[in-house]
Amino acid sequence: GIGGAFQYGLQVSIINSPAEYIKSFIRETWLKRYGSSPSEEMITLMWSFVVSVYSIGGLLGSLPAGYLSVRFGRKKAMLFVNIPALLSAALMGLSRLCGSFEMIIAGRLFSGVCGGLALNIHFMYAGECAPRNLRGLITITASTAIALGKFVGFALGLREVLGVDALWPILMAFNALPALVQLLTLPFFPESPRYLLIDKKDKEGCI
Repeated sequence: GIGGAFQYGLQVSIINSPAEYIKSFIRETWLKRYGSSPSEEMITLMWSFVVSVYSIGGLLGSLPAGYLSVRFGRKKAMLFVNIPALLSAALMGLSRLCGSFEMIIAGRLFSGVCGGLALNIHFMYAGECAPRNLRGLITITASTAIALGKFVGFALGLREVLGVDALWPILMAFNALPALVQLLTLPFFPESPRYLLIDKKDKEGCI
């Protein structure tokens, strides 16, 4: 769940607290580039892109989720989820240093791809790996991971933690941490028995 549905919950909530700081960053960057201050309508438009492009990324991530989970297996597909997560963290974390608000938009797009993939594959992987008597309980942990991600996102956004002007790039790049945790731990997990039996025809591996 840490590298799966947690990522979705985190990205949904983490964008709220640095809103004013990111708008100020867009304003400053625009002024440096073009020598004039952007209108409030342009700032609102750019901010709308930052927020809404996550949904577009989610759609793009959801589309190949089924194919990837069958082609490579549930576990490898879950590991693949971390590529857009780390890419988005790098883009958003370095955006201020590079003076590019476009990097935030691109980073949000990739984090959306991560969320779309993670949500679909996580439910599939957890449900298929669970014993029959625990299947409902274990599948529900995906929803728990979403709620936990939202809570962590709000907590990190507090002014006492990372919700200040100097630290908002670190806040936006925080999704790298759960991605790294999953990259280090998931290789030790088993593959889905259903995938091994139905897609790979590996009855012995399934048992």
